[in-house]
Amino acid sequence: MNIFKKAYCRVFQGVFRLIMPILPYRKPQILNNALQIKEQLNNKNITSVLIVTDHFLYSNGYLNDIINTLNSANIQTTVFSEVKPNPTVENVEGGVIAYKNANAQAIIAFGGGSPMDAAKGIGARIAYPKKSLKKLKGLLKVLRKTPPIFAIPTTAGTGSEVTLTAVITDSKTKYKYTMNSFPLIPSYAVLDAKNTVTLPKNLTSTTGLDALTHAVEAYIGRSTTKQTRKCAEDAVKLIYDNLFLAYEHPENLTARENMLNAAYLAGIAFSRSYVGYVHAVAHSLGGQYNLPHGLANSVLLPVVLEQYGKSVYKKLFKLALICGLVGENDSQEVGAKAFISWIKKLNEKMNIPTAFDCVKKEDIQLMAKHADSEANPLYPVPVLMDAKQLEIFYYKVLQEE
Repeated sequence: MNIFKKAYCRVFQGVFRLIMPILPYRKPQILNNALQIKEQLNNKNITSVLIVTDHFLYSNGYLNDIINTLNSANIQTTVFSEVKPNPTVENVEGGVIAYKNANAQAIIAFGGGSPMDAAKGIGARIAYPKKSLKKLKGLLKVLRKTPPIFAIPTTAGTGSEVTLTAVITDSKTKYKYTMNSFPLIPSYAVLDAKNTVTLPKNLTSTTGLDALTHAVEAYIGRSTTKQTRKCAEDAVKLIYDNLFLAYEHPENLTARENMLNAAYLAGIAFSRSYVGYVHAVAHSLGGQYNLPHGLANSVLLPVVLEQYGKSVYKKLFKLALICGLVGENDSQEVGAKAFISWIKKLNEKMNIPTAFDCVKKEDIQLMAKHADSEANPLYPVPVLMDAKQLEIFYYKVLQEE
């Protein structure tokens, strides 16, 4: 990256860090189950809600308890179950139509990050009926209040129930972009580990690594605070102690609860301290090839950490120390490499690949430009890289024939 762009990125990030304490960050109100959703809706005199989810969850009856609970209280429920793994502009617009047709007054997002992101997009479009999603992408473009959003995570990974971010894919251009605005933080988060017990093994693993990526990228960045460092450290330790346990023993409710808490803490950390090039590259891969976001992050995390080199040794050593991977007398380099090695071994034990057979060399330049556009200047990464330098990550996860 040339010196002028570097200077611009660091000045932008510095200014953002200075104003961070006065920005309207807030946490959602925590609820424990569907009964408490009913109480909140009754208190607000809301009689019609739109439930945003995916086809699998709806068709297999995972929403039955919520629907029955709300209907018994004379709250009309309309289900929009067309959300794809990487929610598209079309998904959001379909949800907007469903919301209006139902005369809904609130949105319930049920599922992983995709339904929650789609719900945030729907909320933004309801707040701005005359603006397209394209005009609402980027930083602080949504300033109006959205309808109340109740986020019910069924995965322990994205942390979307606490963040100001929504990620939407333009299926026509294959471009995956982010919306970052404070009104997109859900009003309520329903943290019920029972909703995650039936999560398949492959999603337990990749969503758990997604949470780890959030915590680590927030921690190694240059815009941390005392709060975000503490949240990230606690999240990493919870993931270290519980992710493989939840993977091996899906019905272990304690492990599931700890992972749900880890995802929430990691969400707090990265919503204030941001992520980095793992996410930027993963988003471009998801937009281009429809790769699940958690899977892309899982594969990229150790690759990007290794590329950062000495710049992250000190912080990764601290995380390795917290996890008990090294001792106080070990060097920072030993600690950092032990932490990266743990991620690699964890991926291997959970059958996560090291590369993708869908990545095409002719697409890399465009994807790297998309990653550069997303990350720079917003993400306070340890080492700045331009589009050309970012290309290396695509080649490292490209599965050779």
